[in-house]
Amino acid sequence: MSQPSAANPKPTSTRGSRKTEIGVVASDKMNKTRRVVVERLVPHPKYGKMMRRRTVCHTHDEANASHVGDTVEIMETRPLSKLKRWRLVRIVRQGAQQAIAGEGEAAKTTEA
Repeated sequence: MSQPSAANPKPTSTRGSRKTEIGVVASDKMNKTRRVVVERLVPHPKYGKMMRRRTVCHTHDEANASHVGDTVEIMETRPLSKLKRWRLVRIVRQGAQQAIAGEGEAAKTTEA
């Protein structure tokens, strides 16, 4: 019976890679939670035409950083609540809402 030596430590179990998806924030009305819509294209089983399908993921956003229209990257995680199984990794691109709001503020400053 051999004992684990310093040269051969006990093998550690590696966790599998987690799924990541890119989607668009559909709702930011909840605190620290976002509804992210992930769209995909799948072929029709009989005719082969590509069809759009979407999945709605409830995502944890600790800092309330994302808003409606933002394109975000989400990662699979342990269950955080009844529906939340994903967490926000990063905001890929700001949505149109922030761009429009920014233009309005710039117009107000030039008028004054």
